[in-house]
Amino acid sequence: MVSSAPNSQRNPDPQLGFSFETAPSPVTRRIWKVGDLVSEVRLHIEREYGDLWVEGEISNLRPAPSGHVYFTLKDGEAQLPVVLFRKQASLLRFRPADGLHVLLRGKVSVYEQRGQMQIVAEFLEPVGAGSLQVAFEQLRQRLEARGLFDPSRKKPLPPFPHCVGIVTSPTGAVIRDFLNIVGRRHSGLNVLIVPVSVQGEQAPAEIEAALAYLNASSLSASGLVDIVVLARGGGSLEDLAAFTSERVARAIAASHLPVVSAIGHETDFTIADFVADLRAPTPSAAAELITEAQHKIAEFLATQEQRLTRAVRFQLLQAHQRLGRLPISRAEARVSTLLHRQAQRLDDLAFRQEAAISAHLRRRMDHLANLTAAVLRHDPRQALALARERLQDCHTRLHRSFESRLQRATARIGALDARLQSLSPLAVLDRGYALVLNAEGSLIRSATQLTPGDPLTTRLSDGSFTSRVEATAPNRPARRKSVKTNTIMN
Repeated sequence: MVSSAPNSQRNPDPQLGFSFETAPSPVTRRIWKVGDLVSEVRLHIEREYGDLWVEGEISNLRPAPSGHVYFTLKDGEAQLPVVLFRKQASLLRFRPADGLHVLLRGKVSVYEQRGQMQIVAEFLEPVGAGSLQVAFEQLRQRLEARGLFDPSRKKPLPPFPHCVGIVTSPTGAVIRDFLNIVGRRHSGLNVLIVPVSVQGEQAPAEIEAALAYLNASSLSASGLVDIVVLARGGGSLEDLAAFTSERVARAIAASHLPVVSAIGHETDFTIADFVADLRAPTPSAAAELITEAQHKIAEFLATQEQRLTRAVRFQLLQAHQRLGRLPISRAEARVSTLLHRQAQRLDDLAFRQEAAISAHLRRRMDHLANLTAAVLRHDPRQALALARERLQDCHTRLHRSFESRLQRATARIGALDARLQSLSPLAVLDRGYALVLNAEGSLIRSATQLTPGDPLTTRLSDGSFTSRVEATAPNRPARRKSVKTNTIMN
């Protein structure tokens, strides 16, 4: 028995009495180019996954100079590259950051230059909370447990206040908007501005001091203010940190004046909002609330405003969904996709160029550091310092040698001088003797060498004097009749 392979043909042979199989015919193969295959896969993926929502955590965020934003969306099991083009990035109401949990809407595509699957994002919204939000919640729960948020301790607002103390920054749009609304709605209401810092490390202490000042002034006979407003413009959670501190919360709780919190925008919440007697959505809304004669009217208006805001957001969301379901022509989608690919390729080349330039600069800086180290090792100042040390050493040795030789020479001269003094005829003069010299300077040894009238010079130990011979007596002492002397001291 002979088995047959697939696609083989069985040909019977009447002479042999059995059939035989022929070789199968060759199968036609389609050979793809890499670019064509990647493009085909991209088109297939974009058709199948053209609009979807993905939830994950942002990591490896890289904003490009062109305005496009690149990052990785990951969870505990997988990760996907994401590109958010400049037009969509400009519409975001927040800045994406590493570690932020987001909900993303977009389509799955393929970056053909790398053959890499990616998501082209159209919309982002944050999910969950960051570290500052966690700290905010912890402080909120702690203060709530201590009763600072208890509605029973909140004080009612005076329906017709005479003076309002506003604690805010003296510059900016907040105080201008507040004064404009108060002047338009209640021109007779006085406003006392207490300037403080609303951002920074010193802000909580200044806000606490301002609240203490307003409470102290209200206890006086004049009763300066009736209500206190804490006001600040909108900002991030970091910008509003001063109004989320426990120090400010306790100062608000200790105030016997009603406190209205008007911090940020309507969607911004701080600890001061929970502790205050009333929270206003904005500083402008605070001005409206405290000028209303009836608190119920203000509450009704705030409720209607919130409902209207929610309705507008819902209508905008429905309109956005309807717009997303509208068909787009193939040519427009192809051109848009092509432009996006080229823009992404341009960003990729820019990143590669930046990395290459950085690597080249690092190599040049390392080479320069090596050259600097070599120059410092052969610094002529070091050799000059060594030469100076050797010169100083030689100078010291020469000085010592000179002093030693000078001392020996001085000692020798002193010895010779002593010997010379012992042999000097002047030493005899010191014992009371004298030398008598004639006019020629010859020593007189005998009276026979003298004749009357000869000038003589007599030298003593401490000087000399001149005299003249009057008479001579060589064999006996003779009395001089007169001797003229003229002492000349040496």
